[in-house]
Amino acid sequence: MQKPNFDFLQHRTRGFIFSGALILLGLISLLFNGLNLGIDFTGGTILHLRLESGYQMDEVRQVLEPYGLAGVPLQRVGRADDPAANEVIVKAPHLDEQTRREVLASFQERWTEMTSQDILRVDNVGAVIGRELTREAFFALLIAAAGMVLYITFRFEFKFALAAILALLHDAFLIIAVFSLFQLEINSPFIAAVLTIIGYSINDTIVVFDRVRENLKYRRKRTLKEIVNDSINENLVRSVNTSLTTLVVLLSLFIAFNYFVGGMDLRLFALALLIGIVSGTYSSIFIASPVWYAWRSKDEKYREKAPV
Repeated sequence: MQKPNFDFLQHRTRGFIFSGALILLGLISLLFNGLNLGIDFTGGTILHLRLESGYQMDEVRQVLEPYGLAGVPLQRVGRADDPAANEVIVKAPHLDEQTRREVLASFQERWTEMTSQDILRVDNVGAVIGRELTREAFFALLIAAAGMVLYITFRFEFKFALAAILALLHDAFLIIAVFSLFQLEINSPFIAAVLTIIGYSINDTIVVFDRVRENLKYRRKRTLKEIVNDSINENLVRSVNTSLTTLVVLLSLFIAFNYFVGGMDLRLFALALLIGIVSGTYSSIFIASPVWYAWRSKDEKYREKAPV
């Protein structure tokens, strides 16, 4: 099989412009739309109910409408065409005890066969849990970033570390931007997805950087631009194959959660991972390596001539 020989650095400016446009779009969306924070972060009440088989989401919303809850997130447990899919999860803002009783009574009035045993779960979730989760995730990200900078600086050089961290921030922000743009709910699994993507992306970037370091040592007759392009091309098949394999698995999970299992939270988790895998592969090729090249090529000995 012939080794790929694409001149990625020739199109680095286009890559920067494309990423800059996506980031700008994300910033505008965050400014005007904000984030659709789920109950994990805002606090609220969770109702898990067993209804009659074949119920429709519109019927559930009609019951909730008199209480101003018609637009709250609903989750069907199971497929819509599955006779056994007769459970629904309602995620509402915090409801006092009197309102909860009235809502449950309305459900029992609408579905007359519903008994107290069909009320599977009624929980109040405090926003403090979401704040603690966000804070701990943020600190975990800072510690991980500091560890990555130290490790990459020790194994490679400081400019490699900065380029890698910039690519990670690019990937994490794009996931947040997509969720803001389409007002997808951000919940606990979303945080897990972002942290997972950071680990995946840094691995792909380090593999490319490791090849760059080896080629700098053993291909001294090549220019810096040629060395970086060679390094990306040598890892291109591996990166693409790994990403495609992961994407197939995640796409299968997304379809399963969307059409068969009916887990809304897990569906959003799979979607965040899908976005992150694509972004992580893209950033390792079009962000991390070109950024490092742009900084490194400013050194006098690397100005479009073979390193010495």
